[in-house]
Order: sequence, then C-alpha cells, then structure tokens
Amino acid sequence: MRKHKERDAMRVLIAVIQPTKLTAVREALCKVGVTRMTICDAQGYGRQRGQTAQYRGVEYKTNLLRKIALEITVNDDFVERAIEVIVSVARTGPEGTIGDGKIFLLPLDEVVDMGRDLRGPEAI
Repeated sequence: MRKHKERDAMRVLIAVIQPTKLTAVREALCKVGVTRMTICDAQGYGRQRGQTAQYRGVEYKTNLLRKIALEITVNDDFVERAIEVIVSVARTGPEGTIGDGKIFLLPLDEVVDMGRDLRGPEAI
C-alpha cells in the first residue's frame, strides 16, 4: 500500500439525514462539485428514541425511524465545502432540531477504481 502525501488525503463523509432532505442535499452538493455518492436507506434513532403513532385508534411505538445515509468519498479540499452544504441544507430551521442527522468524517487510506484501473485520489 502506497503512502499518500498530505495533499493526497482522502476522506469518507457519512451523512445521516432526513429522507425529505435527500433531493435538496444532493442538488446542493452537485452545485459545489460533489457529484458522486452512495445513497442508502437506513433506520435508527438517537435522542429521539423512536416515536409514538396511532393506527385505527390503537397507539403503538416505532423504535426505529427512517433515515437516509449518504456515503461520500472526497479529496481533502472538498471536505469543508461538502460539510457546510449538507449542514445548511439538511438542517430544519435556523438552529436545527433533534433528528436532523449527523455527519461522520473518516480517513480513507486507498481508493481503487476497478473500471479505469486507477488508485488514490485520481480514482475518486
């Protein structure tokens, strides 16, 4: 495995957002040059601890809430702009609310593009 120079640093952003925000986030990311991502349906909960609903007069609790997980691989120079765009578009209201989501930032050692036989930042 080759070592990357500091300028070759790559990251993985995992953004967990509300399903209703997907289209707006995707479009905003495309405008700043982030055009490749994996989109996954997800279920989970944090501080919300699920929610209570009624169906035919019977109250029930759902423990898992539907979310969308975006997996975005970027070179280091795109990290801050991607985070800023996701936060500004996915947040509900000026200060956000519980359930808006989270962004996880992970280091990435290597990327291999199998179709073009490229490795490293060029493969992103």
